[in-house]
Amino acid sequence: MKKMLQGPDRRQVLTGTLASIATLTFAKPSLAQAYPSRPIRFICPWPAGGTADATMRALCRVAATELGQPITLENRAGAAGMIGAAAIATAQPDGYTIGQIPLSVTRFSQLGSFAHDPRSDFTFIARTAGQTFGIAVRADSPFKTVQELVAAAKAKPDTITYATSGIAGQTHIGMEEFSYAAKIQLSHVPFKGGADALQAVLGGHVQVLADSSSWAPLVRDGRFRLLATWSEQRLAGFPAVPTLKESGYNVVMQAPNGVGAPKGLDPAVTAKLREVFRKAALSAEHTETCNRLDMVVMYLDGVDYQKFVAQNYEEEKVIIERLKLKELLGKS
Repeated sequence: MKKMLQGPDRRQVLTGTLASIATLTFAKPSLAQAYPSRPIRFICPWPAGGTADATMRALCRVAATELGQPITLENRAGAAGMIGAAAIATAQPDGYTIGQIPLSVTRFSQLGSFAHDPRSDFTFIARTAGQTFGIAVRADSPFKTVQELVAAAKAKPDTITYATSGIAGQTHIGMEEFSYAAKIQLSHVPFKGGADALQAVLGGHVQVLADSSSWAPLVRDGRFRLLATWSEQRLAGFPAVPTLKESGYNVVMQAPNGVGAPKGLDPAVTAKLREVFRKAALSAEHTETCNRLDMVVMYLDGVDYQKFVAQNYEEEKVIIERLKLKELLGKS
């Protein structure tokens, strides 16, 4: 016959059993289930009013609905997008600070202007959409075609000015590649973002705009003239405008936007954000915003997005060497 527990032993067993039941009954939900429990900050590394800003706001509206919490977009412009990118990389990896990672981090990290390794210092969530680049001038510009621009630049080297969103950014690199292919010299005027660059050309302070499709509404309403695009194929919205490649200059450039977070993000939270931004990137609202801005949805899941960034990092090594960007920035 088994001896029954009495006194302190019996009380210890009962206490332990009740504690176990309480733990099972009142167990906290997993981190992914609890997340998010408060608003999320989304850092956009460009000024308000540009194409990247518009598409990121569309993404955030859809993602906020999916997550059940507000997403507040914060514009942290400057240094060709690197100020915002650094703010993402150095934030707490708790899922409450995320943002757009400019693809140019793969270049600036190698140029010493971005103190983080993009291959390892971010948690990649989704690649979303691709910027469409082009060369535009005011409607009253003497340049009717890109060939006329080239002819004028050859006649008076380094006198024609062009505006971009920053030194060594995608638009600057694209114009340097174009200048190299056309054997011309242009004078670069960098700004903090595409919106500022556009206003400088619109105001007549700079002659040529090199930017993503911020120029599109002004081309449609007759204030700007689009000379060429940098895409592989002509844009559906501007079928009469040739690409640089078909104009005789072998330059094709794209700049897919993406969403990321600091490294070290909890895998459960990462998985939740990947699914939410997959839905947001492929949503009707985001797609319609991209179409309106003459951009292309280029969705990739976080894992494939990280591979894409690593591949681009290697390709940037070639561009940096060919264009001598370190010498241009005064770095050895």
